[in-house]
Amino acid sequence: MITTRRAGPEDAAEIVRLRRLMFAAMKGRDAAGPWEREAERIAREQLAAADPVLGAFVVDGAPGQGPSHLAACAVGRLEERLPAPGHPTGRFGFVFNVSTDERYRGRGYARATTEALLGWFAERGVTRVDLHATPDAEALYRSLGFAEHSLALSLDVSRRPVGP
Repeated sequence: MITTRRAGPEDAAEIVRLRRLMFAAMKGRDAAGPWEREAERIAREQLAAADPVLGAFVVDGAPGQGPSHLAACAVGRLEERLPAPGHPTGRFGFVFNVSTDERYRGRGYARATTEALLGWFAERGVTRVDLHATPDAEALYRSLGFAEHSLALSLDVSRRPVGP
């Protein structure tokens, strides 16, 4: 049996470490940088909130495998939008970080943490959860019931002029 638990602020650094591993696996290269400090600060702050909008579920790493660490995590955010006919609460979830340390892959930890996160969303009245799947993870998400629902479009506005 896999034991998952809700992450607390003390897990922020390890969640960021796993996030970095996720990006390295997705992009084929490691990308350390100042983003890690800011991600840890935000995770610590949001995981400590009395009414959190950041949900994170983890599996602890095995003792004897080095310093205390996490084996896996699933992290998502509760978003509140205007209600709509199919979404009367206006609550949506977005999963943006599912990662398993290489030492623990193939044991069902990604599934277990993602299922715990989906339960957390359901308890909060979320009616739809979105995510972006890598080709390697698509089968897992489809087995949990995820399916295409629309064409996602994105725009990087970081270089867009600010103001009117």
